[in-house]
Amino acid sequence: MTDLPEQHHPVLPRQAYDALQPLIVFDGVCVFCSGFVQLILKLDREKRFRFATAQSPFGEALFRKHRLATDNYETNLAIIDGAAFTKLDSFIAVMAALGWPWRAASLLLVLPRPLRDWLYDRVAKNRYALFGRKDSCEIPSAELRERLIG
Repeated sequence: MTDLPEQHHPVLPRQAYDALQPLIVFDGVCVFCSGFVQLILKLDREKRFRFATAQSPFGEALFRKHRLATDNYETNLAIIDGAAFTKLDSFIAVMAALGWPWRAASLLLVLPRPLRDWLYDRVAKNRYALFGRKDSCEIPSAELRERLIG
């Protein structure tokens, strides 16, 4: 039996990914996106959420699976209870999964999707100018490292 060339091996996450666990895939060089992850680390007292950077092979594979661009990462991707969420709906789904009082973010669903997407796109397209960009994905904290996949 011969080994497959390296490019044919499946992308294996650093840690096994249980599809029942909520997952956030985020732009690892975006200061704003990384700040959101730090917020979720603090609010997720049950430590249910797992994380992956969009730049990792695992994150990129998920972006491709959900037909998201992999040349720029202008959205994050949240997978909760098997459903994928992007743009502002991702934020709403993550906050709702955290329970009260964070679930109140669901009130944003009263806005029509085109308006939610427009609002999200305005921030996403200007996030580096507004909040900054790192030269590369930073070395994660110990708390994030134990919940990072890929």
